[in-house]
Amino acid sequence: MRILKKLNRIVMVILAFAFLQSCTTHTVYVQKEPPPKVVEIKSARTHPKAVWIPGHWKWSRRKQKYVWVKGHWKRIRGERHWVDGHWKKTPHGWVWMNGYWK
Repeated sequence: MRILKKLNRIVMVILAFAFLQSCTTHTVYVQKEPPPKVVEIKSARTHPKAVWIPGHWKWSRRKQKYVWVKGHWKRIRGERHWVDGHWKKTPHGWVWMNGYWK
């Protein structure tokens, strides 16, 4: 019985650690400047209260290059508006600043 309790505690600690690791954010600095934005043609609005979220370049660590993320329509809830994400140059390299609802 003691062994099961001890094993249970060890498993819980491991799960808690794994959960906390997944909650942390890692800032990725890219040394290469992002390419110019792609000109996109907006598709038909999906809902009367939808706002266009423009596409953007995303750094792919696996491919070691920028990949384009297409723009899309997102339904607005309430009276908020979308603030676009953007790449910001820092002394450490380029970093992506996420878009957000305001």
